[in-house]
Amino acid sequence: MSNLTNKNFPDLKNDRLLKAAFGQDVDKVPVWVMRQAGRYLPEFQEIRAKHDFFTVCRTPELACEVTLQPLRRFEDLDASIIFSDILVIPQALGMAVEMHPGVGPVFPEPLKEPSEINSLQEEGAISRLSYVGDAITLTRHKIEGKVPLIGFTGAPFTLMGYMIEGGGSKTMSKTKEWLEKYPKDVHKLLSLLTRVIVDYLVMQVDSGAQLLQVFESSADHLTKELFSEFSANYLKEIRNGVRSKLNDRNLDQVPMRNENSEVVAKVQRGHHPAHVMVGLVSYQGVTKLHFCEKIRTWPALSVHPNNESLKKSLEAAVTKFPMTVFAKGAGHSLDVQAQLGYEVIGLDWTVDPVEARNIVGENITLQGNLDPQDLYKTPDELRKLTIDMVQKFGKFRYIANLGHGITPQTPIESMKVFTQAVHEAL
Repeated sequence: MSNLTNKNFPDLKNDRLLKAAFGQDVDKVPVWVMRQAGRYLPEFQEIRAKHDFFTVCRTPELACEVTLQPLRRFEDLDASIIFSDILVIPQALGMAVEMHPGVGPVFPEPLKEPSEINSLQEEGAISRLSYVGDAITLTRHKIEGKVPLIGFTGAPFTLMGYMIEGGGSKTMSKTKEWLEKYPKDVHKLLSLLTRVIVDYLVMQVDSGAQLLQVFESSADHLTKELFSEFSANYLKEIRNGVRSKLNDRNLDQVPMRNENSEVVAKVQRGHHPAHVMVGLVSYQGVTKLHFCEKIRTWPALSVHPNNESLKKSLEAAVTKFPMTVFAKGAGHSLDVQAQLGYEVIGLDWTVDPVEARNIVGENITLQGNLDPQDLYKTPDELRKLTIDMVQKFGKFRYIANLGHGITPQTPIESMKVFTQAVHEAL
């Protein structure tokens, strides 16, 4: 871990993202962009001209610098996301991964037989990923509380696909063959990846990440039935596993600053961690906090039972670390995703916002979902499309983003137009 303390971080000045994730009121719709630190920025290209891709990922100072680059350019961004890659996990398991210009990631020796799963080095994997934690801690200090910092991981099925295919694939034919021929071995591999991912995400929180996103980027290769079996079950295990492992951790500060902060802070200073609180009970005007098997009454919480603002603040104190699942191409399974326990569901550009809200209900935040190709349109066209999108989603429980990552040739001005239009839309 980093020799920089991951405590005493600068106070968070902009908490729109966290408020939206927890269903609290926001003054403006929060916005960030997947791959916002990347190849479309000339300052990123300057660093890449001197260092190969994974060297940047593995060097905390470089990863921090790249993470901060878009914040310097675009003042309307409401979040940062640590610069890294989903394929650092296969690397930590002992597989070689190379980034080839014009091709993308390449595994010189992909998994060819199920027996090769036994050669993966699960033990020590998290310690081999400590550079990600170091980068997160450094960035939390350098970012000076301007916006929250997002940590992330690839989901098990997506990672498995790369490990079997040997890189990106339009058909995932080898992976699908494994699903058909070796289902038990597939579940063994997915379970291994899930265990590592849970510990990896917990490490990111310990290092300073304030929201976590799980990328199931290859979900578009799965039918609804296959998504349920080979993706959703493991996504749920990740959410439950992270929540369970964070149960005994306490924060030094409340993530959001609002009129209920003092009350929530009292909850967090109690004998029971706020994480294990599972409900609120109001009786004769007194709000009681339901813990797993006990009820603890706080005199300070003698509030009107319909105080929704306080309830939402307390619910945020329970979770503390919101999580987003982004399953690209799994719009057919929004009902399944809504049952996974994530605070936020990311949508790709093929999903209608109104339909999505009708399916997932009012208790989950939606994120997305402008087509990345729309950033190549004229500024006026882009502004109109963005405003239309935001108005369809509405201001409640919504985080604006693209429907996938920003592409390398995107005009820089388009990022500025997009982020400004989000804030001006409502």
